[in-house]
Amino acid sequence: MKAPSIRTAARPQRGTYAIEFALVFLIFFAVLYGIICYGILFAFRLGVQNAAEEGARAALRYQSTFEARSTHAETIAKQSITWLPATVTRSASATVCRVVDNVCGTPPCTATWEARCQMVVTVTATNMQLLLPPLPSFAMPNSIVGKASMLLDGRAP
Repeated sequence: MKAPSIRTAARPQRGTYAIEFALVFLIFFAVLYGIICYGILFAFRLGVQNAAEEGARAALRYQSTFEARSTHAETIAKQSITWLPATVTRSASATVCRVVDNVCGTPPCTATWEARCQMVVTVTATNMQLLLPPLPSFAMPNSIVGKASMLLDGRAP
């Protein structure tokens, strides 16, 4: 009997490397896509959080009333998120809340410890899924929120 040559023994293995490459490539591509998508998401999340913190810091600048401080904080927060793409819906809000019982709006705030107030700035970016490539995005949130608060000194009426 004649021994099979190397050429005929390798014939059943033809294409195995291509199949293995295709399977491994899909796994690597999925991991790479996840890294890129979550990297974009984290970058935007840090930007939105930074905008909320900028708004909260702006509330510490002297204004004659708490309403003026809220308006100034909201304006600064909105200016800080203008870098987001136009497809993203952006919003910012600033409210004065009492720290002890969390009464918001225009609570009576003083410099005493029991009646101290804080400025709470919330920045929201929605339609985040429109920024990502058109591949399955089941794990991506549609909106991200940044929230920051700053303790007010109570000197404004």
